[in-house]
Amino acid sequence: MLLTDAQLYVCTDARKDRGDFEDFVDAAFSGGVDIIQLRDKQIEAAEELEHLEVLRAVAERHGKLWAVNDRADVAMLSGAPVFHVGQKDLPLPAIRRLVDPSVIVGLSTSSPAMVDAAMGRAEAESPAGNARLDYFCTGPLWATPTKPGRSAVGLGLVQYAARRTREVLDAGKSSRREPLPWFAIGGIDHSNVAEVVEAGASRVVVVRAITDADDPADAAARLRAELPALAREPLA
Repeated sequence: MLLTDAQLYVCTDARKDRGDFEDFVDAAFSGGVDIIQLRDKQIEAAEELEHLEVLRAVAERHGKLWAVNDRADVAMLSGAPVFHVGQKDLPLPAIRRLVDPSVIVGLSTSSPAMVDAAMGRAEAESPAGNARLDYFCTGPLWATPTKPGRSAVGLGLVQYAARRTREVLDAGKSSRREPLPWFAIGGIDHSNVAEVVEAGASRVVVVRAITDADDPADAAARLRAELPALAREPLA
């Protein structure tokens, strides 16, 4: 699938405590998840690659995307179509020298300045395209144990990203047919996803709302139903 069509993104650990990683990712994709990222700081690279082989097979069966977090070497070796980094990880030019040009690269943001910088990376800064960014996530909207020590930024940042996206569309300053895709992230679940959508997000990243669910497919389907249809507004 295309990144621009993706709306529901899930981050999960290797689920070693449950031993059901393959079943979980299969259920999540079946319920409507578009991208699954394996993010587990407790496993070594070799074990991560083993789990990514499972994730790849399930994702390809469903025609969906899958992602690696932080480690460019693991992204390269696994052949991941999506690679996500934080602000303090490898800079974009270095990432672009390491991964295949087709890899979708995403970046975490947590302030208006970071959002502006991310949107400025939507286009390649050189003929080689060595600084291109493909999407960004903004948050955490609410405090979450998956990001210990990170202060919640609130829905104001979602509103800001939505406003900046509209400004880019209205001004016609980008050569892209669509503005840079972005996802709201951080503490989003069934109780508050409607607030996130009302603030201007049409794409979300979730963790516990699906990973802790007794029925991941149902949890994914209910979250997906809360997300609005993606607007298709080509630039003039």
